[in-house]
Amino acid sequence: MADNKNERSFFMLLLGGMAMGTANKVPGVSGGAVAFVIGFYEELIYSLRKFNGKSLRLLYHRGFKKFYEYVNGNFLVGIFSGTIISFFTISKILDFLITKYELHVWSFFFGLILGSIYFVSREFNDWNIKTITSLIIGVAIGFSFSFISSSTENDNLFFVFLCGIISISGMTLPGLSGSFILMVIGNYVLLMVDSVNAFYDIMTMTATLDFSWIHDAEIIRLLKVLATFVAGSIFGLISLSHILGYLLKKHHQTVIAQIIGVIVGSLGVVWPWKDKIFMRNDLDEIMYLKNGQEIVEYYNAYFPRHLDTTTILAILMILFGIVVVVSLEKFKPKVN
Repeated sequence: MADNKNERSFFMLLLGGMAMGTANKVPGVSGGAVAFVIGFYEELIYSLRKFNGKSLRLLYHRGFKKFYEYVNGNFLVGIFSGTIISFFTISKILDFLITKYELHVWSFFFGLILGSIYFVSREFNDWNIKTITSLIIGVAIGFSFSFISSSTENDNLFFVFLCGIISISGMTLPGLSGSFILMVIGNYVLLMVDSVNAFYDIMTMTATLDFSWIHDAEIIRLLKVLATFVAGSIFGLISLSHILGYLLKKHHQTVIAQIIGVIVGSLGVVWPWKDKIFMRNDLDEIMYLKNGQEIVEYYNAYFPRHLDTTTILAILMILFGIVVVVSLEKFKPKVN
């Protein structure tokens, strides 16, 4: 449980946060699943739950130190520092790899999820009618995302705030990919690419004492979008953690079974072999976003037709993903 505070090095928390942040950036992959497999998912949820009235009273009456201790500050700072670092570093590398080696990247993630299913289900031994039903419901929820088609971009700030709540769901709900949902509703490029790149440009320009971005209307627009998105993410992170914390406390085994089910169902989203079906206009031409990226309406999955070098490498990447997850066991905290 989260209240059993196992000692972890800040470096290990940083690595865990980086893994979560990278996973959250990838459509179809859940940062919450990473936390679940590594073994600090429940501690994350229960730590976030402590952002409540009591924590505010501690901050006001007894100072920041008591507040920091109460909310498990060392743990949260380590995790979220890693998440932020990955968002501007590893995830950029990942964007490049998906563009150049899409099949093999998806194969690796498919292997990660397969390994997660094995890892998590191995430690769950409370199977009964209630938990099996919950598992089946979870599978149906996860699998249903494979059949949702994409929408178009919307930069309305209220909608962006809601997108922040949706996006952070991938960190609090294992198996549910916030990035994939953002792609479905049409705002993935705006929120996870354009606005992040704009912020990166701002930081780069400011570091060289170039403040010309202040007069750039497009950068300011994207900065407002990013700030609203972050605000929605923070609100969603804390509010969802309270809901999940309550459910884990009252219906622990049922919730865990459903999480396993959602992870199983999400395999359909990250299946490596799939053809993109593009959204087309009235002239039967593929529609493009303003930055030149195609609008994908849905994917048509298939089994590999030939056992060629490309397919063999993809299968090896699946096996590598499984090995990576299974090897994470040594990083799990030991319960005394």
